[in-house]
Amino acid sequence: MKPLIPLLLQRLHRGTRAALALLFGLAQLGANASASGLTVLMGDDLAAHSEFVQHLRTGQEPGGRFELVRLSPGGGAETSQITETAAAEPDRGANAGVRTRSLRAAPVDASLTMAVGVPAARAALERPGQQPLVLAMLSRLDYENLRASSPALRRGDRRVGVLLRDPAMADQLALVAAVLPQKYRIGVVATPESEPLVRELQRAAQGGNPPWDVQVEYAPDATSLAAALRSVVPRSDALMVLPDLIGDSQAATLSVLRAGAGAGLPVFGASEGLVRSGGLAAAVSTPAQLAQQARLLGQKLASAGNTGGGPLVESATPAAVRVNATVARGLGLRLPEERELAERLTVTR
Repeated sequence: MKPLIPLLLQRLHRGTRAALALLFGLAQLGANASASGLTVLMGDDLAAHSEFVQHLRTGQEPGGRFELVRLSPGGGAETSQITETAAAEPDRGANAGVRTRSLRAAPVDASLTMAVGVPAARAALERPGQQPLVLAMLSRLDYENLRASSPALRRGDRRVGVLLRDPAMADQLALVAAVLPQKYRIGVVATPESEPLVRELQRAAQGGNPPWDVQVEYAPDATSLAAALRSVVPRSDALMVLPDLIGDSQAATLSVLRAGAGAGLPVFGASEGLVRSGGLAAAVSTPAQLAQQARLLGQKLASAGNTGGGPLVESATPAAVRVNATVARGLGLRLPEERELAERLTVTR
């Protein structure tokens, strides 16, 4: 009997350790299940989108799950995807793994899905599930096209938020008012597809005190851009480049800038590139600020419950103001510092 006692004690000790390990594993499983999770869909390699995703990753709460799903080029929801999963901990790199699986095999415990860019937004809207969904880094025209072509976005049976990558027209007009306080005529050349942007600009203009006088000319194609500029320039105190086909075209944007320079008119927009190329000023958003705003939008959706209705759409909150000091001097303007202009936008919002 004496030799059996140590053996029994050893087995009891092993059983106790196994039971403790099981209990610890169950507790860890419960903690992981209750932790916040973020699944990010990415369908391109644009630098701004990659930076946006990186800020999402670094801003993940400790203990939360971060999963990056990279869509294959031209792949739909049924194709195999490369998925990268990382725990939001200081030792994130050591816990990261890469595996391949179907997009439809996403974990059911994801508390929020975020799609970055148009290809990812289309895939996310086709993906089954009831988790809150944020569509990020879209232009206003991207969103309008998605709303027209995607039944899932129109049904309203899922909590969907849309974060536009550009500041609202009201913020852009507020910048013009801060730079040109006694001017109220804004000239715009738009394309027929830009109508949603034009309507937003006109609504924002009516809210001015006094209201802005928006002069709009349409250029259906590149050959009619010069004629539209010749018509709108004499009726304007400043020109604005919209984030549309003209704003996305370097050649078209340079045509607007040259027309403004020839007439001594400042040109405003919503990109740093415009300012570098000869625009006077722009209210811009950064990937870091957009990532933070996207998280807040996701929190709003999560706390909203199963409410019906359409998507919750937010324009980007301007993170900074960029000014071309050389253009300002050429126009004889003495402008406040960029930080002061950004603070003015915050006050007027």
